[in-house]
Amino acid sequence: MKFKNIQFSIILSTIVFFSSCEDQLDLTPAQSVDQEIALNSDANIKRVLIGAYANMRHEDFWGGRSILYAEMLSANNEIRWEGTFNQPREVFNKSIFTNNSFITNTWLRSYSAINVVNNILDVIDLVDEADRDRVMGEALFIRGAIYFELAKLYGMPYVSGNTNTNLAVPLVLSPTREVSAADLLPRNSVEEVYQQALTDLETAEELLPATNGFFARNYVASALLSRIYLQMERFADARDAADRSITIATANGKSLLDNYMSAFNNEADTQEDLFAIQVNPQDPANNMHLFYSTPDFGGRDGDVTILDAHINQYEERDERLEQFVERAGEIRTDKWRDQFRNVKVIRLAEMYLTRAETNFREGTSVGATPLEDINLIRTRVNLPEKNSLTLEEILMERKLELAHEGHFIHDVKRTRGEIQDNNSNDLQYDYDDPRLVLPIPQREMDANPELVQNPGYGG
Repeated sequence: MKFKNIQFSIILSTIVFFSSCEDQLDLTPAQSVDQEIALNSDANIKRVLIGAYANMRHEDFWGGRSILYAEMLSANNEIRWEGTFNQPREVFNKSIFTNNSFITNTWLRSYSAINVVNNILDVIDLVDEADRDRVMGEALFIRGAIYFELAKLYGMPYVSGNTNTNLAVPLVLSPTREVSAADLLPRNSVEEVYQQALTDLETAEELLPATNGFFARNYVASALLSRIYLQMERFADARDAADRSITIATANGKSLLDNYMSAFNNEADTQEDLFAIQVNPQDPANNMHLFYSTPDFGGRDGDVTILDAHINQYEERDERLEQFVERAGEIRTDKWRDQFRNVKVIRLAEMYLTRAETNFREGTSVGATPLEDINLIRTRVNLPEKNSLTLEEILMERKLELAHEGHFIHDVKRTRGEIQDNNSNDLQYDYDDPRLVLPIPQREMDANPELVQNPGYGG
């Protein structure tokens, strides 16, 4: 794998968008960071931290594409890709070329952010003591979140086979300033990458404050931990992390909005957003809007169509049906309708669903009973309360509440489900089918002889 050292030509362009009211760094763009210049003061380190966030929020990662990949992999003959871009079509068809530029850029963007973070952690003692815990917590949050996403996309599911032999991605935990043979690392196991993500996020949760603008907060780290534990089938830990997130978030003003669709197409975070990617006319990248919306709202030609097989799963009175509108001759979801609107990464509703499921699995009532949490989600969308629950009903509620937000494929994998082929009713993909995993980019395979390609992609 060839790692780009922190390139200030990238960082400078992204920092401006995140801190438009501050002066641009007066630094000479370089192939790699000169630590004595770029990371020699509290102020510079904090600005470089913004650059790490900028990489994370880029369209290559949480600015849309990681969500788009998840939706294309889990299309399940419920949505259809109709666009002209080959990169998402390859994912939709489960026939991905190793030189797919979208997937390559996601890998590169991720490791660029990781390298920024590693450089920050290397000089964390230079940060003012009053802010040191917060800065360290934010850096670890970014690294842990990225490694978890990479493991889900480029590695086999945690519940698939031996986690100590199944491969995920290389773990890079120290700064890369000049690429040498020592930097050509092999892929670490799924277990190792998951454990690193847990370590980073558990520490971040302890260090982060409950209020920190739209940047990482302790209850956001708790929410991400609940996702990791859920994939690992550590249900009691997932329950407790979700409960911590709910407790702290609601104590700090977060709550479900009264109207479901009010949670989407927002210029600023809503009271339901635990973490969202900030989008505005100066920093407009939002690939979910680009591909899901239509020209009348600044999108393309409506690349993603919603099919009856998906819509028919909703109950008749479900107000979540209001998201589905006919435009450009097909049915669309309006979750990603408007331009320059934030990309939802974690909503409070997800935490209630996670707590409900894990309490149900464990036979507990931490924070609330499963019925209380599920009925909270249902009554918000004008559905009658349930008097009893099954696991299947909880999972269906989760699927419909979080539909088109990049969750379903990961739920299918952890619950050992299957995905229907989009072109053949006779073909299904099991949760551990290698075609539901992205290839290691060919660029990285060519640059790093230590890498092993995923099954089914050659190399």
